[in-house]
Amino acid sequence: MSLTPEQLAEIEEQRAITAPTRRAVSPGMEERLYTAHPVLDHGLVRVIDYMGDDAAICQAARVSYGRGTKAVSDDRGLIRYLMRHWHSTPFEMCEVKFHVKLPVFVARQWIRHRTANVNEYSARYSILDREFYIPAPDALAAQSTVNNQGRGEVLEGAEAQRVLDLLREDAMRSYDHYEDMLTPDAEAGKLGLARELARMNLPANIYTQWYWKIDLHNLFHFLRLRADHHAQYEIRVYAETMCDITRDWVPAAYEAFEDYRLGGQNLSGKAVEVLKRRLAGEEVTQESSGMSKGEWREFMGVWG
Repeated sequence: MSLTPEQLAEIEEQRAITAPTRRAVSPGMEERLYTAHPVLDHGLVRVIDYMGDDAAICQAARVSYGRGTKAVSDDRGLIRYLMRHWHSTPFEMCEVKFHVKLPVFVARQWIRHRTANVNEYSARYSILDREFYIPAPDALAAQSTVNNQGRGEVLEGAEAQRVLDLLREDAMRSYDHYEDMLTPDAEAGKLGLARELARMNLPANIYTQWYWKIDLHNLFHFLRLRADHHAQYEIRVYAETMCDITRDWVPAAYEAFEDYRLGGQNLSGKAVEVLKRRLAGEEVTQESSGMSKGEWREFMGVWG
């Protein structure tokens, strides 16, 4: 992660400022505020602001007029009930605003989650930094032969080095040309290309930045999909960092999320029937289950 001395000083200045408040405060999130957590080679995640805590979820569910009317154990039980029964609006009462620095190709995957407020760094007005995501060697893999969206075996030796060399050479060459197009040359009568046009030759592994504000319900949905081991590695590491932050922010809600969403399984009607038949001692095959081959494979991967 690349932060300039000026940026680091700005973060320390922000973290040094405190103020009295009547707002709900999460001690764990207070420790996270403004801190830049490194992700990938040049990326980061940091919390800019937040609203609410575990008690705010319960307050919204009860529509109560104050805090502290129930014991913490009661709050935990209520939060688990809400999560277990897929109640969403109480979790929407909490919000968080992240500053994220990420490769453009990750951003294009991330932006498919359309339940957040986003403001991205504009290359029409500013010049992008010479920072590109170059994978670690163990993150280079061939195309999976069984999953059109996934990776297969890790590349090794000369093949892996060739890929890394191509990525670096292409990135540096495109940025050199980007700078050339931006630079005016009075002697040659060149005005310099507009920034909004010069950016179009930059590769998808260049870094961008945005502010991303989302409520807790939709954040949990994002994390359930992107922190899953099936998710693409480059977005998964961001989600895992955000999981750690969210655990500190709303520990009771995150515990319920981890139990019922990350660690839980949804069953189709056919899957429930198959489990009942197996518990009754019946031997069930894919042919007699009523499931497709893909669904049966996934079912057996969990239940054996």
